[in-house]
Amino acid sequence: MFLRTFGWSFATTIAGLVAAGLIWGAQGFGVVLILAILEISLSFDNAVVNATVLKRMNPFWQKIFLTVGVLIAVFGMRLLFPLAVVGLTAHIGPSTVIDLALHSDHTYNGLTYAQHLEAANPAIAAFGGIFLLMIFLDFIFGDKDYNWLRWIERPLEKIGKLEALSSVIALVSLALAARFFAGAHAETVLLAGLLGLATYLAVNGLSGVFESTLEEEEAEEEEAEKSGKSIVQVAGKAAFFLFLYLEVLDASFSFDGVVGAFAISNDIFQITLGLGIGAMYIRSLTVFLVRKGTLDDYVYLEHGAHYAIGALAAILLISIEYKIPEIVTGLIGVAFIGAALGSSMLRNRRETALEDESEREPAVAGKN
Repeated sequence: MFLRTFGWSFATTIAGLVAAGLIWGAQGFGVVLILAILEISLSFDNAVVNATVLKRMNPFWQKIFLTVGVLIAVFGMRLLFPLAVVGLTAHIGPSTVIDLALHSDHTYNGLTYAQHLEAANPAIAAFGGIFLLMIFLDFIFGDKDYNWLRWIERPLEKIGKLEALSSVIALVSLALAARFFAGAHAETVLLAGLLGLATYLAVNGLSGVFESTLEEEEAEEEEAEKSGKSIVQVAGKAAFFLFLYLEVLDASFSFDGVVGAFAISNDIFQITLGLGIGAMYIRSLTVFLVRKGTLDDYVYLEHGAHYAIGALAAILLISIEYKIPEIVTGLIGVAFIGAALGSSMLRNRRETALEDESEREPAVAGKN
């Protein structure tokens, strides 16, 4: 199963690195490899969160996520999205944006392509930060089967009964970010943050509406199949909106990697290739976690990933004003995931010990 899941990632890595070596030489080979490692380190928590959503989708949509979704992630988010952001925020025509991207020494209004993308960071950070913050808040305020940090999570679950609390906190956070971090970009930050909130509410809300009716639809589907009809398309709507949710989620995670990649290379094709290789591994890891049942075996992994999301949301909002090294972002995510994995392993050992003890007690009682 491991080779079947990661086979395309391995093949893409070999092909991509060979192409990088042939086109850009040893230096390009090294740059692409570093970018791929950067993407993987920054997005490991993304794979865990994606897996919590992907496991609710059938095998067909899992394949769509791993195929069509990868094309969207690589060419859409790592290539076309930065071009669109630069064009919209700097009010530059498509041909000029493409010329800037292809020639790192060309400028428009005194700025290179990388500098224009850096200038768009307030809008990017506000959109992604609020979107990710909503994911974290809805998780921390929602009912959970297990509590990891009980002293935090149990009180917050009770507070979370208040309707629309997550949205209120997100709006307050956006207002504070615009006030203290945005400076002259306050209007842009507010608009981008509101769009991030609206996107989350729309996509998550639509997927929730369709998902909430799945049980009824499945019952109707059984009756329809008996009469020779089918309503698979209705069930497919739920999976489609979950797919959209995953794509927006992946986009939010990739913002810092796309912007930070220009600190390593100014070549847009090197960046797309390196980040694309990394994105392939994150997608494969997501599918592997689902098929292996890792989230069921290590119950706190989901918690750790969401805490990492909350930290990333805060980092994005702070980065509107202050530059935060990518290594800090990556290490925070790895730390939360590692701590959650360790806690899950300790819990499993305790559960196993209790089961063994309960099995020995009847045997001892029988001898007496």
